[in-house]
Order: sequence, then structure tokens, then C-alpha cells
Amino acid sequence: MVPKNTNKIRKLALNSFYFRSYLLWNLPMGFISGMRVKKLNEDQCIVSVPYKWINKNPFKSTFWAVLGMAGEMSTAALILQYTYKHKPSFSTLPLKCEADFNKKAVGITSFICEDGKLVKDQLDKAIETKKPVIIKVYSKGIDNNSNVICEFNFTWSVKIRAN
Repeated sequence: MVPKNTNKIRKLALNSFYFRSYLLWNLPMGFISGMRVKKLNEDQCIVSVPYKWINKNPFKSTFWAVLGMAGEMSTAALILQYTYKHKPSFSTLPLKCEADFNKKAVGITSFICEDGKLVKDQLDKAIETKKPVIIKVYSKGIDNNSNVICEFNFTWSVKIRAN
């Protein structure tokens, strides 16, 4: 079951002007960091964040929280594409975040989450059963040479709100 707004939210997320406007009003730190959605479809989401002065730490790499924000967005966008303007609405909550850092992030870091089918299946289950579901998703951050910079595992709780 694909909601009618799915393609609309994908187009908005991939349009730089609309996505940057969304960030400015709803996630100002994402706006300031330069975060971008590079790809969003039913299978995967790719979000990038650059290394720049505002994102850096004292060790001359991207601050871990900036990486976490972009990693979370790569998983959240997969959820948002199916829950956007859904009736009844969804309640979503990130329950847990686990991270491993393998290398300094000194350029553009792209986060790839390929758990779109899992997200859709779990959301369909939430709609069908009207019960909360737990969605565990994985996102890896890579540099321009495809080296794995960091890995994130996010656990989301999602449920249909009662009318």
C-alpha cells in the first residue's frame, strides 16, 4: 500500500529549494550544516553532509553529532515518505542510536540507508494492526572514495495515532 503523497514528498525532498526551506523551518541545524537528500525512493535514501567550518570539531573532522544528524535523516526520510499527511497520522520516535566511527570525516560524507522495504513492510503492519512497530534501520556514512567513515543503527518506534 503506497500512500498517494509518497511521490510528492520524494519530489520535495529532492528539490534543493523545498528541502532547504523545510530544514530552515523544521531542522535549522540541518540547514546550517548543508545537509542534502541526494536520493530517495522505495528502497533507499542517500543524505550528504559536507565538512566545513561550522560542522568541524577540534580534531579537524566533521563533528560526530553532525554525522549523526545526517545518518538519522537517511533513515527518517524513508519513514517520512510513507507517513507524510497519512490519515490517521503517525507518531514516530527514535528510541535508540548506536554508532561506530572508523575514520575521520574530512570531506563530503554520504549516508546510505537501504532498508526501504523493511520500513514499508513495518509501516504496513502498523496500519493493518493499529499497534506500534519497532523499526531497526542501518545507515553507513562513506566518503568520496567509498571508504566507510561511520555506521549508525537507529531504532524507531512508529504507531498510528488514535482518532
